Amino acid sequence: MYLVCGEALFDFFSEEDPSGQASKINYKAIAGGSPFNVAVGLRRLGIDAALFGGVSTDFLGRRLLQVLRDEGVNAQFLVEFAAPTTLAMVAVGADGSPQYSFRGEGCADRQLTRAHLPTLGDEVRGLHVGSFSLVVQPIGDTLLALVQRESGKRLISLDPNVRLNPQPDIQLWRDRVAELVKHADLIKVSDEDLHLLYPDQSPESVLEGWLQHRCQLVFLTRGGDGASVFSRQHGHWSQPAVKVVMADTVGAGDTFQAALIAWLTEQQLDSVEGLQHLTREQIDAMLGFAIRAAALTCGKTGPDLPYRQQLE
Repeated sequence: MYLVCGEALFDFFSEEDPSGQASKINYKAIAGGSPFNVAVGLRRLGIDAALFGGVSTDFLGRRLLQVLRDEGVNAQFLVEFAAPTTLAMVAVGADGSPQYSFRGEGCADRQLTRAHLPTLGDEVRGLHVGSFSLVVQPIGDTLLALVQRESGKRLISLDPNVRLNPQPDIQLWRDRVAELVKHADLIKVSDEDLHLLYPDQSPESVLEGWLQHRCQLVFLTRGGDGASVFSRQHGHWSQPAVKVVMADTVGAGDTFQAALIAWLTEQQLDSVEGLQHLTREQIDAMLGFAIRAAALTCGKTGPDLPYRQQLE
């Protein structure tokens, strides 16, 4: 089982009102949050997954729990709080890229403290952390403590997934990512995130630096330009994107992340040792699998992640 850690929320997508009146805005609400999406994505790809995070006792929180149950995500590590559910207002650009505005101060997904850290059994093969839960408090310090505790014991993956609206202090992001990189075995990052974090450095120099710690593999996603992989043992190379009729890119990065973990699990390589023994051919197959999975999500509105049979 893979334990995904972080926020669960609702994405609100604006829609045109048929009346055309400026005083009316219609919204479509879809359950999401990057860690939530990764957990759901893993289950749809046939991998046992659980979510460690805070969830509200309000109406939207109940709906999030129901979605997790319906998708088969293990809920034993969730902690309930009498605080609101975070809302993410999403505006999609002409190229399908989303712009987010979060309403999350004091909300349930931020409330985890170190007192909530679970004891993990051998059934938990790895951890995934990412997105704004890394830098808002108290959950940010809680997840850092969990990663530090489990480093070297289980496979740890990281996706910074930088969101400046909930935490605009980019130096805080840099400091936290730098600390987490020391403990991660597998990292996925977008070119947009790298530019936000290190605008004056080349992606290659940053990622090669990350490989000087524990990390064995870093995957760099480039949207319509495909994705690259940087391997400690085998160098770096790229694959092109799969052509798709674009709806939006919401959830594409989370799909890519879930697909990486799913591929490793299917090959029984979802361990620190397994990652260290991957061949170049295996890494290339892993990269291609993740690219194909992400393309399927781009053809749908919102974070509608693919099922395993769609990738046959």
